[in-house]
Amino acid sequence: MMDIRYIGVAVAVILPALLVSKTGSTVVQSQLMQLASSRTAQRLAVFYTQVRSNLNERFPFLNTQASRAHEVATVSMTQAMEVVRVPALSDNYIWLLHEPKSGKTAVVDPAEAQPVTAALSQRGWNLDYIFNTHHHFDHTGGNLQLKKQFNGLQVVGPQADADRIPGIDIQVKDGDTWKFGSLEMRVFDTPGHTRGHITYWLPEAKALFPGDTLFALGCGRLFEGDPRTMWSSLSKLLPLPADTQVYCAHEYTQSNAKFAVTVDPNNTALQERKERIDDARSRGEPTVPSLLGEEFATNPFLRPSDVGIRSALKVDNSVPDWEVFGKIRAAKDRF
Repeated sequence: MMDIRYIGVAVAVILPALLVSKTGSTVVQSQLMQLASSRTAQRLAVFYTQVRSNLNERFPFLNTQASRAHEVATVSMTQAMEVVRVPALSDNYIWLLHEPKSGKTAVVDPAEAQPVTAALSQRGWNLDYIFNTHHHFDHTGGNLQLKKQFNGLQVVGPQADADRIPGIDIQVKDGDTWKFGSLEMRVFDTPGHTRGHITYWLPEAKALFPGDTLFALGCGRLFEGDPRTMWSSLSKLLPLPADTQVYCAHEYTQSNAKFAVTVDPNNTALQERKERIDDARSRGEPTVPSLLGEEFATNPFLRPSDVGIRSALKVDNSVPDWEVFGKIRAAKDRF
């Protein structure tokens, strides 16, 4: 019975996503993404993560996190905020945030509940908030189970996509500021990957949580947006301080680096960064978070105006940045 349920989720959600990445048909891509984004598929995906978490709690030997427990670690501890990286699923990162002055704790994009509750228990923290960047099941799969486990827990998420965020309590939008304990959190609407995607920035903590909008050396696929929309979203991040830590949601950095050098072959800083990334991944070490300044210097998706990138893509200076960005994204999709 359990195997059938797992297979059902794979057919309803995972298989369409895989097919989208392989097919070249825009019509087929659109139809498959409508299926993968349907309410039925989302419910199945949430059910999957709940079943997985329950199994992990009851049968620890099934817990895929056990072999990677050493990766659950504090990656930043300042007077403003402590940030804990919690690996989940195959390549997701969940982020626990603890604000010491108020004692408040939040989790960003809980793909599943079990690794979150385990990390909280180890630190003796309660959970007060969930911050969702978008609706995809690998970012919201733990929402409802965590709400059951922690009384008073509130889910914060995008107003533009409220109907697809499980258990949402507080809706936020572009330009909003919101208090996480004593810290101010600012919200950017960053559609492109999905139509309702948002990004959270905590200036005092020098922390950016872009979900699947911005990755280390990459950006999200354009499932519900176009290049102009996504470039507009990424452009909102360009004025932020270079010493901001970027806490993206996936360990995609090595594959992103492999692509980046093909469109920016003469960037010495990129080549050196790729070597460091390859070395870290050969030892099984994570590469996230990254510094926003590093992304400014080496991430091709933030640098469509660069002469070297335009030369590699054979486009001249008359082409607007959003079109060059679209060419970079299309090249990555084919890579």
